Amino acid sequence: MAFRLAPTAVAEGFRLEAHDTVGSTNALALDHARDGDAGNLWVVARMQESGRGRRGRAWATPHGNLAATLLVLVGSELRLAATLGFVAGLALADALEAVVPKGRIAIGLDGASQGTNRFELKWPNDVLASGAKLAGILLESAALGDGRFAVAIGIGVNVVAYPPDLPYPATSLQALGAAGDAETLFLALSDAWSANARLWNEGRGLGAIRRRWLDHAAGLGGEVAVRIDGSVVRGTFETIDEDCRFVIREHGGNLLTIAAGDVHFGAVASAGAG
Repeated sequence: MAFRLAPTAVAEGFRLEAHDTVGSTNALALDHARDGDAGNLWVVARMQESGRGRRGRAWATPHGNLAATLLVLVGSELRLAATLGFVAGLALADALEAVVPKGRIAIGLDGASQGTNRFELKWPNDVLASGAKLAGILLESAALGDGRFAVAIGIGVNVVAYPPDLPYPATSLQALGAAGDAETLFLALSDAWSANARLWNEGRGLGAIRRRWLDHAAGLGGEVAVRIDGSVVRGTFETIDEDCRFVIREHGGNLLTIAAGDVHFGAVASAGAG
């Protein structure tokens, strides 16, 4: 099966560039923007040879997994564009719900799960299944000469394989017993993106996105440890604020708002964040 866009995505003017193997779909999308691409372009591949995650970490995408990047062009408000990562998380969770048969994925996150979603969203950019990382999302941007910014919304999903040597649990759809391929998942993702982007509505619907995200949040109300620039803060995952920043209630009762950090739940949070 070849990669293709959902009819809703085609009707809304999205375009598709599909590859078997690339270096990085994010890098390729940003190159297109610098060369004058108008955006609303999906760049997808079955394999990435030099993918990356947050903070420059390597993100392997072996053949059969999904590497997808949506290129969008925005004005000068990069802070608002950063919330597109939450739109992407919801779109991917919706796509996974659509293509993975019910009963294939168990629910649970080391005692911190809300117990209502097969696929949970871990702040700020991961999708979990059975408490393990199934997918990651990475936003990268580049300034364009006309004052606008190109934003590459990268989505990597472990469809057939996952890295075995990570410091946290990871999994793949295949390891969880869910059949399917990258092409089928991307078709559903392109459809789900359109629906969630309409809800986001260029930022005017961020409140609705926030509420939906919290309904899918991993670890909400549970023990959490957040590593911030070498130090670790512990407490309870309280909420995300109106700008989608992480809010933790420290053990003394103080509320702390965090814009960037590595989050650990459950037993890992209790023992230490690594």
